[in-house]
Amino acid sequence: MISLDDKKLELNFPCEWEYRLIGEFKENIEIAVFEIIDKKYQLKASKVSKKGKYKSFSIKIDVKSDEERVAIFEKLKKHSDIKMVL
Repeated sequence: MISLDDKKLELNFPCEWEYRLIGEFKENIEIAVFEIIDKKYQLKASKVSKKGKYKSFSIKIDVKSDEERVAIFEKLKKHSDIKMVL
C-alpha cells in the first residue's frame, strides 16, 4: 500500500477546479452558489440519490491560487443549503 500522507498536491495556478456539491433543492443550490461565487463558473446537475431527496452538482471555476481554492471550499461548506462539498 502506498501512503500519500506526506505528499502535497502540486497545482499550477491559475487552473480550473471542480467542486461537487450535494443538497436537497436545485434552486437553493443555484442561489447559494450565486451568492458565494463572484466570478464566472459552470454549475451542472449531476446525480440524484436513490430516494430522490438529495441532488449532486458539479461546479467548475478558475482559481488563481490555493488560498482562493480553499476559501471557496470553506464558503460553500458553511452554506446551510449545501449539505456536503467534495
